[in-house]
Amino acid sequence: MSVKETNYKYVSYLWDEEEAAKLAGDEVALLIYRSNLLGADLRLTNYGGGNTSCKLMENDPLTGSETEVMWVKGSGGDLGTLKKSGLAALYVDRLRSLKNIYRGLAYEDEMVELFNHCIFDLSSKAPSIDTPLHGFLPFAHIDHLHPDAAIAIAAAKDGKRITEELFGGTIGWVDWKKPGFELGLTLKKCLDENPGIRGIMLGSHGLFTWGNTAYESYINTLEVIEICSDYLAQNYGKKGPVFGGQSIESADAAKRSMQAATLAPVLRGLCSSKQHMIGHFTDDVRVLEFINSNDLNRLAPMGTSCPDHFLRTKISPLVLNLAADADLSDTQTLKETLTPAFEAYRTMYTDYYETCKHANSPAIRDTNPVVILYPGIGMFTFSKDKQTARVAAEFYINAINVMKGAEAISEYTSLPHQEAFNIEYWLLEEAKLQRMPKPKPLTGKIALITGSAGGIGKAIAKKFVAEGGVVILNDMNAERLDAAAQEFDAQFGKDSYSTVVLNVSSQDDINAAFDDAALAFGGIDIVVNNAGLSISKTIGDHTEQDWDLLYDVLVKGQFFITQAATSTMQKQGIGGDIINIVSKNALVSGPNNAGYGSAKAAQLHLSRLNAAELGADNIRVNVVNPDAVISDSNIWAGGWAEGRAKAYGVTVAELPAYYAKRTLLNQIILPDDIANACFAFVGGLLQKSTGNVLNVDGGVAMAFVR
Repeated sequence: MSVKETNYKYVSYLWDEEEAAKLAGDEVALLIYRSNLLGADLRLTNYGGGNTSCKLMENDPLTGSETEVMWVKGSGGDLGTLKKSGLAALYVDRLRSLKNIYRGLAYEDEMVELFNHCIFDLSSKAPSIDTPLHGFLPFAHIDHLHPDAAIAIAAAKDGKRITEELFGGTIGWVDWKKPGFELGLTLKKCLDENPGIRGIMLGSHGLFTWGNTAYESYINTLEVIEICSDYLAQNYGKKGPVFGGQSIESADAAKRSMQAATLAPVLRGLCSSKQHMIGHFTDDVRVLEFINSNDLNRLAPMGTSCPDHFLRTKISPLVLNLAADADLSDTQTLKETLTPAFEAYRTMYTDYYETCKHANSPAIRDTNPVVILYPGIGMFTFSKDKQTARVAAEFYINAINVMKGAEAISEYTSLPHQEAFNIEYWLLEEAKLQRMPKPKPLTGKIALITGSAGGIGKAIAKKFVAEGGVVILNDMNAERLDAAAQEFDAQFGKDSYSTVVLNVSSQDDINAAFDDAALAFGGIDIVVNNAGLSISKTIGDHTEQDWDLLYDVLVKGQFFITQAATSTMQKQGIGGDIINIVSKNALVSGPNNAGYGSAKAAQLHLSRLNAAELGADNIRVNVVNPDAVISDSNIWAGGWAEGRAKAYGVTVAELPAYYAKRTLLNQIILPDDIANACFAFVGGLLQKSTGNVLNVDGGVAMAFVR
């Protein structure tokens, strides 16, 4: 069967016979290939969701005889990027023998540790809670996915009846049960009572399908989801308008962006009452259809059904009572309007926890919402980092799809709060959270470093991302900016940065940059005024144009970037850092340097003035004074190097050594040195320091400040 002969309307057939043929005979490789194809289509499963397996005969390293081994996606990970290192390998007979010592539902969690006694490949991934779901079924290849189309049926009030009628009894049904050992036994019981079925629908949860080969399982999975999708499509509109019809119209695209950019920092501040959060905004058409509908206020509080959804989105979203065209310009009034809604949400979530908690439940987590819906505008999500916030948005769109489908064919049903709590605060989930790496110093922090496509700026941006932050990369040169973006994408991934063309002497560019920061990440925590240029001329040779350019970029640029940063930080109300990259020339007088040196002195004193004014808002303003940072610098690519060489009576090639030799430490200063100095200010150890000057110049005695 070739790709051209296999056409589906609602899912993507991605199987490549030539690629699969290269893997023939290696069932584990085919499992990974199949998993990657399934994970590549978000209509089949969501990020990090679902799991797949295969069973095959392998030589037992202890006995030398053949034994059945199951390879299954281990704990964590994503099907779309799954590799062999993400699989767990277990002896099938040992896993199934655990039934003999299973003490019942009340003791289910103790079975997870016993999975370790079934490990075949000691270097494989830790088994997940879904391991017995695959192990107790006899099929060679199994797919467990969370497709929206199937969950819409699984979460419908009449889901069991619809499944039986739609598939003519070839798909079994299992009522909602928390994933684990008991559910694995229940799946086997369903199969025993319905021999010959091609899959099982899990109430409110997802889908199990299988096959004798990797390809058969893949095709079976696609076909079942295609049938579900087609059934939903045929029923949209039959009962009436989707989501009860539209209650309001969306604002136009430009207005949505403007409102979202204005509101995001305020929302971020409110969501960051416990820890700094990173935001994500989307006005996807599926979101707008839901949030503008008559059924929004009925469906949103019900929460989601699939565990994969609410684990990432919380039990329900916060719906804002704001008109799409509301005037958001008065921050104080806006906060007074929104704060009661956040307080009510925190109270609701605390009541949910207190009502549902068990004697051994983990402590209550952050009570702020993850998902915030603004009718007519779009959806905001906030979480510990950009990827988690973005994925939360994707999962809530999955939940919207499920509600839409379930309402079209029946009535949507969410999990009871107790069942949802039992998943959210499951001790096994808590253990998984505790195993995650500890946050880095800049986790949850958003930084804009002007001129960050090269030289010092890029080095600072890399340092901040490496320490857990996210950055808004910017430069006047679009090509240079694109190159930097490609570098960051390869090194850190797409969720580590956004890009914007920025000329710091343009107020329009500045406004656009901070709007970008708000839309991409929710606001700003750190601004580094780094963009600059140098002109080295005698007093007689200096022109008015030279003077204006230096002061426009270095002084006005620093001031207006700081002004915009201050506005955003005050909206958030969670403090911030402004670091100004100045120069030893702010303190040291030298020849051929009147314009540049005086502009640098103005930058330095402006920093002190800003520190004095912004301390009340917990915004720290500090200065890093570099000297002679030549590597990858646009400044040195121009006439500055020639001017300084002439002033010091050396050649351009001799400048690095000249600068090093005149320092106390005899060291060449690199961009990374400046990046480390900036991190020293924002990394958490200098929270009570502002108005400081840190020289990073190898030791120039004339530049000592004290």
